[in-house]
Amino acid sequence: MAAGPSSLIALHWVALASLFFILVSITTFCLETHEAFNPIINRTELELVDNITVEHTYQETETAAYLTYIEGVCVVWFTFEFLMRITFCPNKFDFIRNALNIIDFVAILPFYLEVGLSGLSSKAAKDVLGFLRVVRFVRILRIFKLTRHFVGLRVLGHTLRASTNEFLLLIIFLALGVLIFATMIYYAERIGANPNDPRASDHTHFKNIPIGFWWAVVTMTTLGYGDMYPQTTSGMLVGALCALAGVLTIAMPVPVIVNNFGMYYSLAMAKQKLPKKKNRHIPRAPQPGSPNFCKSSISSQHQSPIAHDDVFEIKFQDSKLNAPARESGPASWSPLQNAQPHRGQSEEGDPATAPEQTTNRVSLCYEPWCTNHYVYDP
Repeated sequence: MAAGPSSLIALHWVALASLFFILVSITTFCLETHEAFNPIINRTELELVDNITVEHTYQETETAAYLTYIEGVCVVWFTFEFLMRITFCPNKFDFIRNALNIIDFVAILPFYLEVGLSGLSSKAAKDVLGFLRVVRFVRILRIFKLTRHFVGLRVLGHTLRASTNEFLLLIIFLALGVLIFATMIYYAERIGANPNDPRASDHTHFKNIPIGFWWAVVTMTTLGYGDMYPQTTSGMLVGALCALAGVLTIAMPVPVIVNNFGMYYSLAMAKQKLPKKKNRHIPRAPQPGSPNFCKSSISSQHQSPIAHDDVFEIKFQDSKLNAPARESGPASWSPLQNAQPHRGQSEEGDPATAPEQTTNRVSLCYEPWCTNHYVYDP
């Protein structure tokens, strides 16, 4: 796309429209689950049993029609945006592999399938329709599209990717702690149990070790729902150790993750403060063989231009060689007098001066795309 002022303004409005429809779609998705927007209606279904028509009445919930229309408008916008991006994307394979684009497609598809199957009355169509209503929860994944518009969310994504090793280390530490403390609380709660109660179901919540996994996770993360708690002295001691171990385990990798976030956030803020580059029209360089092409008299092995410093040295040497001519008369000296033809061309003049002229061949280039006016030909 063009990068002119009008195009930038258009892109700005498109981004605002996309942000608006994302927020409206998420709000609609949440309101559809509220009782005020999801009333209960009575439906009647006729069924033929032994040549007798039997009427069945049942109740089901139905979303308010205007919420469905609002969601339809949002889906139309997302479809238009998706088609435009995939049409003008130069690399279709990278577009398909992008996670955000996959989320867009998965969030759009169920709506069209639901609309197409809503008019069918077969049992299979109803089953598929019920499944699609459950799959509609993927619409909440559109919240990740906000990363295109907010720098902070992109910084968070870069931080999570850069902190993969730290998260893996945290998960390993928590898994070891959960296994150890779930086993310890199970046996600690069974100490002093009633001999007539071999399962210890009267005085403890920890009937087995897998149940202790939930308690260990809640305790190590310092959440503490309170649905399961130790009731014996030994169990309370294990619970205290589990809470302390959880605090230390979580505190170790967190500073590294925070440092990564601070680094990426600082880079993002510094990039935003950089002055914006103004796009300027740069004329295309003439191609070889064109009339305006600047032909230098370079004939080295790799046909590469000489360095800028060498050009100034050549200018200095050339001025020294032509010093007598300038002293004899300013009008009789011109830079064009030192311009020699290319190698292989005939040279007129005194043959005795030919070797000296060959060692100082300089051609003039006055084309606008040439950065140096003097080009040396060794």
